Amino acid sequence: MNTVVAVDDASALLGASGPFAGRLQGYQPREQQQCMAAAVERTLADYGTLVVEAGTGVGKTFAYLVPAVMSGGRVIVSTGTRNLQDQLYARDLPLVLSALGRRGLKTALLKGRANYLCPHRLRLALGEGRFADRRQVHWLHRIERWSNVTSSGDIGELSEVPEDSDLWPRVTSTVENCLGAECVDYDECFVVRARRQAQEADIVVINHHLFFADLALREEGFGELLPSANAFILDEAHQLPEVASNFFGITLGSRQLLELARDTVAEQLTDAPDMRQLRERAERLEKTVADLRLALGGERERGPWARCAARAEVTQAMDDTSGALADLDEALELAAERGKGLESCARRAAALTAQLERFHAPEPGQVQWYETYTRAFALHVTPLDVGEPFCARREGTKCAWVFTSATLAVDGRFDHFTARLGLDEPVCEQLDSPFDYANNALLYLPPALPEPNDRRHTAAVVQAALPLIAANPGGTFLLFTSHRALREAASMLEGRIDRPLFVQGSAPRGELLERFREAGDGVLLGAQSFWEGVDVRGRALTCVIIDKLPFASPGDPVLEARLDAVRQNGGNPFMEVQVPQAVIALKQGVGRLIRDVDDCGVLAICDPRLTTKAYGRVFLQSLPPIPLVRRVDEVTAFLEGMQT
Repeated sequence: MNTVVAVDDASALLGASGPFAGRLQGYQPREQQQCMAAAVERTLADYGTLVVEAGTGVGKTFAYLVPAVMSGGRVIVSTGTRNLQDQLYARDLPLVLSALGRRGLKTALLKGRANYLCPHRLRLALGEGRFADRRQVHWLHRIERWSNVTSSGDIGELSEVPEDSDLWPRVTSTVENCLGAECVDYDECFVVRARRQAQEADIVVINHHLFFADLALREEGFGELLPSANAFILDEAHQLPEVASNFFGITLGSRQLLELARDTVAEQLTDAPDMRQLRERAERLEKTVADLRLALGGERERGPWARCAARAEVTQAMDDTSGALADLDEALELAAERGKGLESCARRAAALTAQLERFHAPEPGQVQWYETYTRAFALHVTPLDVGEPFCARREGTKCAWVFTSATLAVDGRFDHFTARLGLDEPVCEQLDSPFDYANNALLYLPPALPEPNDRRHTAAVVQAALPLIAANPGGTFLLFTSHRALREAASMLEGRIDRPLFVQGSAPRGELLERFREAGDGVLLGAQSFWEGVDVRGRALTCVIIDKLPFASPGDPVLEARLDAVRQNGGNPFMEVQVPQAVIALKQGVGRLIRDVDDCGVLAICDPRLTTKAYGRVFLQSLPPIPLVRRVDEVTAFLEGMQT
C-alpha cells in the first residue's frame, strides 16, 4: 500500500470548508458522515476490520469513497445489486474523484460473466436455429447488431431485450461453459477486457455475487477473478450472510443440465457431425430433466430434499437423470478431442456428475433442499454456518475490511451480524440517522388488531389503512410479508380508494416505481422486493404501512435446519436467529419512509405483537426515535397538517 494520508483528513474533506461544500448545491456537513469517514480511514491505514451501521441520511457512500480514494491503495468496493453498482460507478465515484481532484485515478466496473455478451456463444445461437418463438429470433438479431457497436459488451446496455429473457443465457457464458484462453474470440472477449481493466485499476466496483464467486474460485484453485487489494469495502453488508450461503454450498439446477445438452448438440453439429450418439444422449438428458421437473410437482415451492426424495417417482426420475448425465459424460469424454467446444462440454459434464454425487452424500453441517419454478428446478446443498468458511478465506489476506449498511445492529448490538460472518472482535460503530424523526414522523400502532395468524388480519390492516390513505396528501406504501396477503389486500382496495393503485406483479418493479412517483398520491402494494433498495423522496411517499413483523417462514428448509442446530446446542433459536433477522428486515422496510432531510410522514406497523410480546421491545428499540401514537385521529391530523 502506498503512503496513507494523515488520519482524519477524510473527515475534514467532508466538512464545511471541504471541496464538497463548494461543489454540491445545498451541501450540509453531517457529523455522522465525518465520523464514519474517519473510522474508515483509520481502518484502511491499520489494515483493520470495521463494522459500521450508518442510518438513512448519513451519506455512507461518500463516507467510504473519500478515504478509499485518498488512501493511495487498491480498493475493492462491493455492493448488493447491479443497479446500485451502476449508480456507484457512474454517479457517486466520478463526483468524488472530481471533487478531490483525482480524476486521473483508474477505476473499473466489474460484473459477473453472465452480464457480458459472449461472441462465441452468440455464434452458436445464431447457427443452432432452435427458438421458442419469433420474438426470440427478433431479439437475437437485435443482439447481433448491438454486438458490432458495443465497447463494453454489458448486456445492461440493451434494454430492448427483457433482462429475464431465456435468450440471455444462450449468448452469455458461465464458468462451466467458458472456453477460456482456448476460445478463438479470447482477444475480443468482453469479460477478459473487463478483468484486465480491473487488474489495472485503483478502485474496482463489484457486487456481492462476484465477490463470493471469487472467494469460492480461490478456494478451488482456479485463480482469482479480482485483483489483489489493499482493502475491501462491502456496502449493503446485511445481505452478505445469505449470499455467502449460496456460494459456499452447491447448486445444481435444470438450467445447467439443459444448457449442457443444448451446447453439446450445437458443438456436435460443428465439430463431430458423424457422432450422432452425442445428440441422442443429449436429447435423452433433456427428457429426463423434464421428467424430473414433473416428478417434483408444484409450480413454486421449496422444501427439504428428504421429504421430496421419499416419493418413488422422484427417486426414479433422479436415477434416470443421473444415468443420462453419466452416459453423456462418457460420450463427451470420447469426443473431447474433436474440438475445443466439445472439450469444454466434457469438462462440464464431469463437473456436474461430481456435483450430483456430492448432492447424494452431503457433509455434516449441511442441509439438502430443493426449489421448483414454473418450468425449472434447483437442488441445493447449503452450509448451516458460513462464518467458518468466510473467516478461512479472509485469513492470510493483508488488507483492510469495512462492512457497512443502514441495518446491521439489533437493539444496539452487532453480535448477530458478526457471528454469522465469523468476524473476530471487529471495531463496531453505530451512527444514527441525522434526520429529525422526532418532528418529521409518527409511528402509529393501530389498536385492537387481530393476531397476525388470524384470517381476519389482512382485512383489519386494510381497514386501518383506509383513513390514513384518505388523509395523506402524498403517496402510500403498503408492505406485506406474503404475496397471499398482498393479493387479498389488493382485491379489497380495488374501487374503495380514489387514488392510483399500483400492485406488485402487475408491471416490472422499475416501471411501477416510476409511475408511483409520477402519480404523487398513489398507493403501492409491495412484498419483499419493495422492502429495501427503493428510494422515493418527497411528497410522492409520505406514509408506509407494514402488515406484520417480517419473520422468515419457519418452513424454509435452510432456516429450519439452522434453528434445529441452535436448539441442539442448547440455544434459543427464536431469540438468537428469528428475532434478529426480523429486526433487520423491519428496519429495511421502515427505511423507505424518510429518505431526505425535508421528508416527513407516518409509519404504521399493524402487528399487535410489538406491544403484547416481550420481544416487541427489541423491535421498537431498534427503530429510529419516532414518536409513538395509538389514536388514529392524531395520525390523520398529522397527515392533514402536511398539506400546508
